[in-house]
Amino acid sequence: MTTIQQLVGRWRLVESKGFEEYMKELGVGMALRKMGAMAKPDCVITSDGKNLTVKTESTLKTTQFSCNLGEKFEETTADGRKTQTVCNFVNGALVQHQEWDGKESTITRRLEGGKLVVECVMNNVTCTRIYEKVE
Repeated sequence: MTTIQQLVGRWRLVESKGFEEYMKELGVGMALRKMGAMAKPDCVITSDGKNLTVKTESTLKTTQFSCNLGEKFEETTADGRKTQTVCNFVNGALVQHQEWDGKESTITRRLEGGKLVVECVMNNVTCTRIYEKVE
């Protein structure tokens, strides 16, 4: 079973399926969707045991959030949404659940074959993004 420490590091996006559709479902405007679809971000995950930081870096924008597992916090997403978010580590996966304006989305990060697989789900729209470890 994966531990949270195995998710720590710098990960580079190598494959993405359904991201533009996911952004559309979130309510992201067309211009930002086009730019977001072209970005090839790095995801940098750090943890000191309980506190977790997830930083997403790209030429378009850099966003970051820090949290304690199981504690709700306010997150400002890359597209400007203010969400009530909670992260938990469940069955070897980091599960990030966002709620805003009566809507919700779940982002799950897990290891598969040494790669970081990020699955973003809202309603019936699923996006899968695959990252390879850089360092």
